[in-house]
Amino acid sequence: MTVSLPLVAVLGIIAWAAIKFLGIRLWVAVVIALFGFYLAHTVLAPAIDTSTRNGVQIVNGKHT
Repeated sequence: MTVSLPLVAVLGIIAWAAIKFLGIRLWVAVVIALFGFYLAHTVLAPAIDTSTRNGVQIVNGKHT
């Protein structure tokens, strides 16, 4: 049985757990999220996307 879970859902759960259990303040999480949106509009976005996809493929065991 294969379970598919979007990466954004996993990151959201990690962010929630960090706020809840590690005591990270909400404003810090918001600043990090805004930085992510800013970073998505730079020339680094394609490299980050490719690296993330390759990392997920490695974790899933799908080497291409």
